[in-house]
Amino acid sequence: MKARGVVFDLDGVLVDSEGIWAEAEAATVVGLGGEYTPEISAALYGRGHRDGARILAERFGGDHEAIADTLLGNALAGFRRGLEPLPGALELVATLRGRIPIAVASNSARVIVETALAAAGLKGFDAVVAGEDVSAAKPAPDPYLEACARLGVEPADAVGIEDSPVGVASAKAAGLYVIGVPSIRETNLEEADLVLGSLDEVLEAVAA
Repeated sequence: MKARGVVFDLDGVLVDSEGIWAEAEAATVVGLGGEYTPEISAALYGRGHRDGARILAERFGGDHEAIADTLLGNALAGFRRGLEPLPGALELVATLRGRIPIAVASNSARVIVETALAAAGLKGFDAVVAGEDVSAAKPAPDPYLEACARLGVEPADAVGIEDSPVGVASAKAAGLYVIGVPSIRETNLEEADLVLGSLDEVLEAVAA
């Protein structure tokens, strides 16, 4: 296919940050007196710190804003210790840069997004949409619609690259062609238009 624009998710697509988020979530849950179970991990997967805090407040009680601040702080501490780009990310972004418009659309706060991109050496995006840039986070279509608007590309002419069901739902609802690249092997991305095993395969699909 020929894409007129490509919009990347961040966590689990461009950067190897899912482990950092898991540690941050676990520390936050333990601080609330709970146990970090696979069920809770799945409920938080692909969501930003504010949406995640809402889920945790409903489950364990407590002030939503305070939980959000704790989760954000725990995540930032992990990100600042360093993280790596996922295999193929630097090469894919470098190949597409200047060839077609590229953007990042993330549920994470801008401080997280900017910290992650800088730490991983990822740069040159034409637009970066963070959680506070839209009124509704993924799985709502807003992040992808905003990214396409900033790129000047119709959603139907753009490709979204995602690793979570929440993100796939968002990109599909916005009208993009969605490529799923699961960062966790057992993740079900059957709602994506195409599921590939690596970012190297994505490059073949969108830049051939």
